[in-house]
Amino acid sequence: MQVHTNIESLPSFRNAVVTIGTFDGVHIGHQKILNQLKQEAKLVDGETVVITFHPHPKKVVTSGADPVYLLNTPEEKIALLEKQGIHHVVIIPFTEAFASQTATEYIENFLWQKFKPHTLIIGYDHKFGKNRSGDYHLLEKYAPELGFRLIEIPEHLLNEVTVSSTRIRQDLKAGQINEANLLLGYTYSFEGKVIEGNKLGRTIGYPTANLQILNEEKLIPGNGVYAVNVVIEHSTIHAYRGMMNIGIRPTINGTNRVIEVNIFDFNEDIYGQTLRVSIHQFLRHEQKFNGLEALKEQLANDKRNAEAFLINN
Repeated sequence: MQVHTNIESLPSFRNAVVTIGTFDGVHIGHQKILNQLKQEAKLVDGETVVITFHPHPKKVVTSGADPVYLLNTPEEKIALLEKQGIHHVVIIPFTEAFASQTATEYIENFLWQKFKPHTLIIGYDHKFGKNRSGDYHLLEKYAPELGFRLIEIPEHLLNEVTVSSTRIRQDLKAGQINEANLLLGYTYSFEGKVIEGNKLGRTIGYPTANLQILNEEKLIPGNGVYAVNVVIEHSTIHAYRGMMNIGIRPTINGTNRVIEVNIFDFNEDIYGQTLRVSIHQFLRHEQKFNGLEALKEQLANDKRNAEAFLINN
């Protein structure tokens, strides 16, 4: 798969079959659109082209809005699209200047001039151009004039994509990992850098790696204890089993939200290294215990439960 970030130096695509979207999550709904893209490309001996954006358009066109939390970092999205067998991913820098193009400029100077699509697969509700004035009907008008096929993504599939994206975010925030992973079609994960903590865990026999999230836009699941797999510094050699706590640590009267991972059967110095944490199962909500001994007993139960789940799944 080729990844293009400079719109001024795109190659000449062969019978480009193009779709456009944020594709955050590249979940099972998105995968149906991508399958249609691949089927159409095969029919015309063409190349599949996914046009996506960074930063997320909402960050640019909705000033003062709530923070945008994403299911994928740009790197994760690229990796997931590659797994889907897409030929080209074009990442458009979404700027105010790009957003301020008229709908006609978007079609003529962007879509046609840069991509020369053989086929464009797009949703009936796709909006583009300044004030989102362009739509499917305008593309329909231009298609015969410019000579590209226009295929509409069915409404029921678009609704499925929208519902899935919203539902996955809600599920993750609620700690409903099984449900989120089913809709994603893969195990949700994130990366963090190991930083200094208060070292309380090692004093009670459960040393933890305290993580600083590398991408502040990445959505982090709700507070609680989870069964996880951990890969250190992108190594594919070995994934360690472990358990993770996300929360404020009420037993020690904590106030800041932290992410701590206890890696089973592991005792190495990994400060400053990057961990990829894959989240497999929600174990319990965070709670306040009556002292460190009670916490220690609960952590022993958590470890047993995490190990049992990870070994059997």
